[in-house]
Amino acid sequence: MASLISETSQKIFTSETLRAAAKQSERCLVVPVRLRRAIKKYLREQEDPYMRRKVLRLSQSFSDIKDVNLQLVAETSKELVADPLKSMEQSQRWKIKSAYGDIGLTYRDDETVAYVASRMPAVYSACYRVLSEVRRRLPGFSPTKVLDFGAGTGSAFWAMREVWPKSVEKLNIVEPSQSMQRAGRSLVQDLKDLPLIHGYTSLQALTKEVQKSERQHDLVIASYVLGEIPSLKDRITIVRQLWNLTQDVLVLVEPGTPHGSNIISQMRSHILWMEKRKFRKAKVNKEDSKDLIDLRSGAFIVAPCPHDGRCPLEKSSKYCHFVQRLQRTTSQRAYKRSKGDPLRGFEDEKFSFIAFRRGQRPRDPWPLDGMKFETLKEQRAKRNPEDFEIDYEDLVDAEETSDMIPYEEVDPSAYDSDVMETDNIIDNDEDQEETVNANLGGGWGRIVFPPVRRGRQVHMNICRSTNPDASEGSFDREVITQTKNPTLHLQARKSFWGDLWPSGRNVTTATS
Repeated sequence: MASLISETSQKIFTSETLRAAAKQSERCLVVPVRLRRAIKKYLREQEDPYMRRKVLRLSQSFSDIKDVNLQLVAETSKELVADPLKSMEQSQRWKIKSAYGDIGLTYRDDETVAYVASRMPAVYSACYRVLSEVRRRLPGFSPTKVLDFGAGTGSAFWAMREVWPKSVEKLNIVEPSQSMQRAGRSLVQDLKDLPLIHGYTSLQALTKEVQKSERQHDLVIASYVLGEIPSLKDRITIVRQLWNLTQDVLVLVEPGTPHGSNIISQMRSHILWMEKRKFRKAKVNKEDSKDLIDLRSGAFIVAPCPHDGRCPLEKSSKYCHFVQRLQRTTSQRAYKRSKGDPLRGFEDEKFSFIAFRRGQRPRDPWPLDGMKFETLKEQRAKRNPEDFEIDYEDLVDAEETSDMIPYEEVDPSAYDSDVMETDNIIDNDEDQEETVNANLGGGWGRIVFPPVRRGRQVHMNICRSTNPDASEGSFDREVITQTKNPTLHLQARKSFWGDLWPSGRNVTTATS
């Protein structure tokens, strides 16, 4: 067991609560029954006999977008990310030359129906996973005014309803496709206690109709949209606009592909560079006292990065992404293509994301500071002889019950997720709040890619901070052994891709 040197830190973390605080991954996610029924009702109203063909056509359109983006000239990418003001006129700051939909995907009625049937549950699951982590990392954050850029059919809004069910009072959506907006309104028409929703076709329309004093939003989210904008320059312009409309938290979500991860990395570099530049200029000009500057300027990353330095994966062959498994809805199983075999009852949605918050990163203590761990040899030396005795009858019972089948497999073709789930809907409320939360200091690293378990060893790729102020980071491969540290070894065996990993600056392992 782990013992703590300081009494104060013992009240914060123990070996049992470390796992609860580090858990960020979600196992197989079940799409809420309200959303499944809304999708089913919407598709029933369309009565489209060629739905499967349209789903395949939409999938091909997404592939075409990816191919076009990969073929774009990128010689000026580094210059734009490092200093976009050199190639961007201030007078054009609120104008862009291209928008998503300009390269062949306009989301007409056919594409919208296919999107609702095939892609909406998966996009919802990624947004839910991201926003759930924002809620866990920021337990006091409860947005009342939200901007959803590239809202589509409302996947992010449905996720917000699950994460903060009674929080959002006003929602501004930006979606140029009228067909998408109509579908989004149709899907939410049976919901109760809806916030005040205003729809706009562009950010320019929003800024013209909304007064300057009311443009700030507690939460701004842009999910699965930046990749549909072909120009890097225009992406940066849009993200700057979104950041200017953000009062507290900005969330960007893209597909978990090399291209999507590259977009997130570029926007990460730009916003951090821009805020550091503003902070330096404010200090040089001495406009205010240092305390006031610290409070109202700067930006730091809430998730997934544990630091605000340069991404250690930038010049590597790897790319930062995560995965969320979800149970397929009846509409997905009905219209998605299968290569001869029965369609699986689940799918894995890969995504890349980043969540920024205004202000300076708090200097919280690292979770393992002052902790002293015992080796496996020392733990065994403290055991009582009775602990090694085995009851023969209990052993026989365990062997007999091990052959029993704990559940019966459900036939995927006969399974209806909209019917099997209970109708008793319970809103996410204070009962679901985590008892232990990981702080925003640099002591919580991130497990990237699945941990590999080999005998009494667990191999993990961890992105972590390398200094107390989390201004720099590294990407390391760490091996946790049961012999040296059985406490952390147990935690490593229970960890998954995307979970946090605790660190400490003065961790000691007891020696015999």
